[in-house]
This record gives sequence, structure tokens and C-alpha cells, in this order.
Amino acid sequence: MIRRLKLWLKNKPENVPETSNPLSHLEQIIGFTISDTDRLIFNQALRHRSIIDDDRYKAFETYERLEFLGDTILDLIISEYLFELYPEENEGFLTKLRAKLVRGETLAKIAREMKVNELLEVGVRAEVQKIEFSKSVLADVFEALVAAIYLTKGYAFTCDYVLNIYSGQIDLKKIESKVENHKSVLMELMQSRKMPLPEYEIISEEGPGHDKTFEVAVRVSGKVMGKGVGKNKKEAEQQAAKEAFVIMTDQ
Repeated sequence: MIRRLKLWLKNKPENVPETSNPLSHLEQIIGFTISDTDRLIFNQALRHRSIIDDDRYKAFETYERLEFLGDTILDLIISEYLFELYPEENEGFLTKLRAKLVRGETLAKIAREMKVNELLEVGVRAEVQKIEFSKSVLADVFEALVAAIYLTKGYAFTCDYVLNIYSGQIDLKKIESKVENHKSVLMELMQSRKMPLPEYEIISEEGPGHDKTFEVAVRVSGKVMGKGVGKNKKEAEQQAAKEAFVIMTDQ
């Protein structure tokens, strides 16, 4: 793990000019040579499902199967890393932090910085839709590439590679500080959906001055989406935001 942590501190490969050969460009992006026997699987990792509309490929020849495997491999890599990095944290903290590190928006950011969208092969009718810029598509392609690397290079290499990529793209400490901040997480959700920021309102305040209990409601677009109770206003707001986040993400 020490070797992985050292690799985690390295800079990611510099972006390079696009070439006419997608795999040659990909090799420069990922930093290693793709052997002739492995070219098929990396081509598949860059092939969007819309390509089957052109009757050139079957559904199983697109990146979807690789995305399925890559999602699992990525979860394992990040889980192992966080498990060793935070030996005294509980399951709840680790789960929340992992969710932030492997969520679609994070993966899309990494793929965009790697300029993987420039290499994506899409169907003719899908070209005008610019689906290569879709966050969900970018996240899927990154997971497919993780699977391709795993199948051709093995787990140890893939683990080192993924952590190295994350080191150049993700501010772990910044993400960590937000894990237990439910108000911040809810605000990020509202911003991502282009909705008004949540508003907090004290519903009730009971008890003597030295032992008060506050109840707070949080409104989203004027509608109460969560309520929380705490020994101070801040604690109650956090609980209300937590409830609202769960409700909003289940919709």
C-alpha cells in the first residue's frame, strides 16, 4: 500500500494533441502502450451503445459490459484505499466518502480532464446529440477503461493506476470535510439541479436556556423537504438537511 500511496502523489500524464488513431491518442493519455492482443478490448471501451444503430456491432461489443465490471473494480479499489487510510472511521463515514469519490459527477470530471470524450465512437445519428459530453456517458467510459486495464494488466496495476489518476484530479481533504456536512451536501445537490438554495426555518424552540431543544425545517422551492431536532440550531439544521437530501435523491 505504501507503494500505491507514493504513486498517488504523482502528477497525471500531460494532455497531448489528438492524433488520427484513437488508440494511439489513448496510449498517450493513459501513459502505457496497448499491445496488439489488447487493442480489441480498448476499442470496445470507447464504443458507445448508439453505434449498434449503424448495424456494425452488437450490443455486447459496446462499452456497457466493461462499464459493469469497471464499476465493481473501482468500488473495490476506493474501498480498500479508504479502509487503510482511515483505520478509526466507522462504516458510515467510509461509505459516504466512497460514494463521493465514485459518483458519476466525479468520474465524469476525471474523464473530461483526460479528454476521453474526443475518442468516443458513437453512432451516426447520435453525433448531432453531442452525447460524448454527457456526464453519465463520460462516467461510463471511465469505468469501461478501468475494466479494460484490469482485464489486460491485472488488479495491482489497475489499483496503482486509478489512485494515481485520482491524485491529480481529486482533493480528498476537501471532499472529506464535506462528508458529515449535510447542509453542504444538500446545497451541492440543489446547485447541480439548478434549483434555488435551501432555506432553513426554526419551527419551535423549547426548554430552559441551558437545555433548549430546537426544531428546524428546510424548504426547497418553498416546500418543506425535511425537519430536524437538535440541542442547538446548527445541529437541527444538519438533521433537517440530511432528511431533505434523502428525500430529494429518492425522487
